[in-house]
Amino acid sequence: MRVLVAGASGMIGSAVCDALLGRGDEVVGLSRSPERARERNPTVRWHAWNPALERPPAEALEEVDGVINVVGESLNRRWTDEAKRRLRESRETATHNLVQAIAAASPRPRVLVSQSAVGFYGDRGDAMVDESTPPGSDFAAQLCVGWERAAHEVDAAGVRLVVLRTAPVLDKRGGLLKQLLLPFRLGLGGPIAGGDQYLPWIQIDDEVRLLLWALDDERVSGTLNAAAPGTVTNKEFSKALGRVLGRPAVIPVPKLGLAAVFGGELADTIAGGQRVVSRRAEDLGFEFRYPTLEPALRATLA
Repeated sequence: MRVLVAGASGMIGSAVCDALLGRGDEVVGLSRSPERARERNPTVRWHAWNPALERPPAEALEEVDGVINVVGESLNRRWTDEAKRRLRESRETATHNLVQAIAAASPRPRVLVSQSAVGFYGDRGDAMVDESTPPGSDFAAQLCVGWERAAHEVDAAGVRLVVLRTAPVLDKRGGLLKQLLLPFRLGLGGPIAGGDQYLPWIQIDDEVRLLLWALDDERVSGTLNAAAPGTVTNKEFSKALGRVLGRPAVIPVPKLGLAAVFGGELADTIAGGQRVVSRRAEDLGFEFRYPTLEPALRATLA
């Protein structure tokens, strides 16, 4: 199988490339800096792409069977007007440009698996959240709405589409866990904004397995949540990470402290939560390798 990975040099994208290569697939990668990416992984066929400004080159889509789209800049910055513009371009505009290239390809890829996030739902308190739950109204939620809308443009081309609303991915190389490791190792970790809000999560191996399962299984289409079954609160997450690291996890992070670092709008998002269930994936037979948190943390940090 020949698979195009958009965002192939990022944390999730690089893990996807490794998994595809490991099972014998041919991998085509898109990167702003293909020369640098080639040095890290020379087995991938790299093509240059500026996702916010252009379609991927037509040669990148030649004879491609499927596409995995995991583009998107990090949300962890102050949400100024300029930052919001870049975040939209890195998701909605980039996905639109990718879909335009898919529609123009001959032959077209059979499937697009496109990333979204559980931020789609906004702050849901204690309510159980599945794929039928409507979107929230804050910036992060509407960012996901636009991201998914761009992916659905591929419907007109007759390409099977799977949209994954992904929880924070546990990987020590980046994302949420990397940000938490230093303060927790110093004994300065603890629950955020009281810690009673739910914090969905997924271990990196399960995230990659879910992406490849969606790519391969023709029964799978539409929207899937990508979150482990073992839902926990922020306080429970902090205690588990402290146990795994052998460090106390009792120093609270007040919401005012978040606002001082990230600004009020992002602080509100971080202090919110979603009790997400991956109902459709599990109904279709996907089995999580790491359904509960502490074993997932130990495997990730081993």
